Amino acid sequence: MQLGAFSVSLSVKDLAASQEFYGKLGFETVGGAAEEGWLILRNGSCTLGLFQGMFDGNMLTFNPGWTAEGAEAQQFDDVRIIQTRLRDSGVAIEKDTPDDGEGPGHISLVDPDGNRVFIDQHVPAPKK
Repeated sequence: MQLGAFSVSLSVKDLAASQEFYGKLGFETVGGAAEEGWLILRNGSCTLGLFQGMFDGNMLTFNPGWTAEGAEAQQFDDVRIIQTRLRDSGVAIEKDTPDDGEGPGHISLVDPDGNRVFIDQHVPAPKK
């Protein structure tokens, strides 16, 4: 199963303070919109999403259709295919996306220890 780019999404109290802190660890802002309460930071192959007031708790995030460098992937598993495979293997989907949809979509699930996993596809499904 190709889950795409991996990042950790952090729910932060003060976006500017968190951006400054992670900047001191060598992370640079590569995307996002501070006025909307979110930023994407990268240090080498490590990616952090900082989100203020958007969700509770931290999440593991996967982006089908993106490479680790943030470029669009040529081939990847569409989020609806991932959703079907997970359901077929007995994984409970907390929030699903319509099976008959196209393009962007997202699903969320919770691992056995209560950690949230967010699979968020921003690009159209790959051509077959």
